[in-house]
Amino acid sequence: MAEMQEKILVVDDEKDICNILQFNLENEGFEVEVAHSGEEALRKLSDSYSLIILDVMMEGMSGFKMAEKVRREGNTVPIIFLTAKNAENDMLKGFSLGGDDYITKPFSVKEVQARVKAVLKRTTMTQTTSTKWVHEDLAIDMSSNRVTIKDEEVPLTRKEFEILVLLAQSAPTILTRSDILNKVWSDNEFVLDRTVDVHITRLRKKLGNYASLIQNRSGFGYYLNTDLKIEK
Repeated sequence: MAEMQEKILVVDDEKDICNILQFNLENEGFEVEVAHSGEEALRKLSDSYSLIILDVMMEGMSGFKMAEKVRREGNTVPIIFLTAKNAENDMLKGFSLGGDDYITKPFSVKEVQARVKAVLKRTTMTQTTSTKWVHEDLAIDMSSNRVTIKDEEVPLTRKEFEILVLLAQSAPTILTRSDILNKVWSDNEFVLDRTVDVHITRLRKKLGNYASLIQNRSGFGYYLNTDLKIEK
């Protein structure tokens, strides 16, 4: 059973979907609240949630637009997208906006429960790590899940943070895409071949001058080049 402090926000304009997910997730021990629009959900985010299940195709504000607003505000709450669309480009867009997983309709309740638990388990594992990694003005604090450059916080999504931590802890070892997928995503989470590349691209963009630390060895994978001097 899940711990009661794990609170989930379900956002879908189909009330039946909300009711089904709320009923079944509460049976697993989660506290669940629902919102029937992106606008309503954003108002509820003054509260703290462990996870958001977010429908993409909604009247008014789409799930993608809501996720974009959430991430722009620096909120790193895990997001599982829920949608009838299964095109690869839509899935990649969801991941590029900081989504942690992607479930297509129609779905099985057991699948949703498994994916929710997988995302929350990985979140807990990240939060219990208590080491710090520093390279010049770039600092990764695993105890607080924060990345800073010159003491200014870099707003990373959870997956971006986990990838950076993995690369830092493994440096200078080259990690294949499979290595990164296996360590950052669980078996129950949906991933595509390009998922790692999408997240690395966004991570580099957010790191600014430190983007060049993340190196790609063609045909092998990614690694952190800690011998690199950063131009400031």
